[in-house]
Amino acid sequence: MRIDILTIFPEMFTGPFDHSIVKRAKDKGLADIYIHNIRDYALSKHRNVDDYGFGGDAGMVMMIQPIARCMEKLKSEREYDEIIFLTPDGVLLDQSLSNKLSLKGNLIMLCGHYKGIDERIREHFITLEVSIGDYVISGGELAAAVLADSLIRLIPGVLNDEMSALSDSFQDQLLSHPVYTRPAEYNGWKVPDVLLSGNDKEIRKWQSEKAIERTKARRPGLLDQ
Repeated sequence: MRIDILTIFPEMFTGPFDHSIVKRAKDKGLADIYIHNIRDYALSKHRNVDDYGFGGDAGMVMMIQPIARCMEKLKSEREYDEIIFLTPDGVLLDQSLSNKLSLKGNLIMLCGHYKGIDERIREHFITLEVSIGDYVISGGELAAAVLADSLIRLIPGVLNDEMSALSDSFQDQLLSHPVYTRPAEYNGWKVPDVLLSGNDKEIRKWQSEKAIERTKARRPGLLDQ
């Protein structure tokens, strides 16, 4: 998978992609991430990428030219499966969307900032708009990092245990069941006997029941789906 991220703050990606599972995917050659500074495509020598919006609204708007020039360059070099804009009014990111996008080959992610981006970019370039939640953060960089991580971990070969991702929360519209590790008893707190029994059928039954129980208590809306 190749992911090209367009941003005006490239330094924000120095940490998230240099550790843990994403770094492992990069080291294995399973994922390539390229960060593009939109300011490099600005028309002015001052590298301006924003201007006042028409209509008198408060706040600055990211200009069309720098974003379009960057996207046109990338599109001239390869085909992209999706061009994604991270925005609060996009489709809500969930596990099913992550599963779907993890099967793609080439993706562009555009990080908005300020009041937003010129609407013409959304109309003529963007193929998918994604939100990571019903709240507002300062820009799309953190959202892009979240989305990228959620996709890359699903690529076959990234996780040491291929079954691990299949048992994550939300894969079957349920929250994950409780998990335990050694010691079997600490400070009088014991691991459920069934997990120590070696009876695989009973263990799977217990895990399923606990997943449903936890989902019903914490996210009952998932059961409706």
